[in-house]
Amino acid sequence: MEYRKLGESGLELSTITYGAFAIGGTLWGGNEKQDSINAIHASLDNGVTSLDTAPFYGLGRSEELIGEAIKGKSRDKIQLLNKFGLVWDGSNKGKGEFFFNAEDNGATYPIYKFNSKANIIKEVEESLSRLGTDYIDLLQVHWPDATTPIEETMLAMDDLIKQGKIRAAGVCNYDAAQLTEAAKTIKLASNQVSYSMLNRVIEKDVVPYVLENNMGIIAYSPMERGLLTGKYFKEAKLKENDHRNGYFGQFGVEKVKALLDAIEPIAVAKNASLSQLVLRWTSLQPGITVVLAGARNAAQAIDNAKAMDINLTDAELQFITAQVSKI
Repeated sequence: MEYRKLGESGLELSTITYGAFAIGGTLWGGNEKQDSINAIHASLDNGVTSLDTAPFYGLGRSEELIGEAIKGKSRDKIQLLNKFGLVWDGSNKGKGEFFFNAEDNGATYPIYKFNSKANIIKEVEESLSRLGTDYIDLLQVHWPDATTPIEETMLAMDDLIKQGKIRAAGVCNYDAAQLTEAAKTIKLASNQVSYSMLNRVIEKDVVPYVLENNMGIIAYSPMERGLLTGKYFKEAKLKENDHRNGYFGQFGVEKVKALLDAIEPIAVAKNASLSQLVLRWTSLQPGITVVLAGARNAAQAIDNAKAMDINLTDAELQFITAQVSKI
C-alpha cells in the first residue's frame, strides 16, 4: 500500500481508501451486516487505513457499521473521513435545497442539501456517536447547498477544527469557482469528486486548481459503481431496487466493453483483475491523491487493496490512457 499526504492538512491516507456507500444499503439493494464488517476488517488487515463514509449512506447505518468494525482497534492508526449536509430526518425536512427522493426499506425520504452552521454541528455530534469516536479526521461538505453561504459553512468547520472535533476540512463536488470562494475563509485539505476512465470532466478546471493550491483530490466512483469491473458484461445481475440499473445506462456500454477488452491483456499479464488495473491507473493520474473503492465482502476488499501492488510501465500507462481517450 502507498500512503499520501492530503494537501497541507497533515493527514496521511492510504491511496486506496475504503468507500462505505454500498454497505449502507440505501440505493444498493440492501446489505449484509457481517459481510460489511468483514470487508472493513479485511481492508484494515491489508493496509487500507482510511475509511470514507457519510450519514446519508444507509441513513446512519454505514457509520454504525464502521463504528462497530473499528471498536477496540487503535484509533490513531485509522483515518475516518466523513461528510455532512444530506438531510432526511423530520426535524430538518424542507430546509435547504431539495435534491432527490431516496427509497430505503420500502419508505421514501425527501433528501435535502443543507449546510447551515446549526445543521453541521448537529450532524457531527450524531456522526461521532454512531462512529464511537470523539473526533473525525476529515470532515467534508457532501454537496454544495445553494441556500447556505459558503462562508457560513466554512466558518462552522473552522470552529470544529479549533474544538478538536475534526482534524481537517474538505469538500465534495465543488467546482473551481466554489473552491475559490471557500478559500477566502479556510484552507481546505481536499475536494472529493467523481472521476473515472469514463468521467474525466475534472481534468479541465478542478485538477489545475488543486495542483496550483496544494490540495488533494479524493476520487469517487473510479469503477463507475462496478461497471468497470467487467462482471456485468458476463454473469452478474443487479437486484431490482439497485440504482445501478439506471445509472449504467448513461454510458455507451459497447464502448465500455471495447475499452475493457483492450486493456484486459495487461491485467492478465500482471495476474491482476480488471478492477485492480482500473484502480491503479486512476491512482496514477495527475492531482489524484486518494482513490475510493467500495467493497461489500472481504474478497472484494482484499482485491481492492492489492491494486497498489501493480507496477505499470510508462508505455503501459500511455496505452491504457490512449484507450480511455477513445471513450
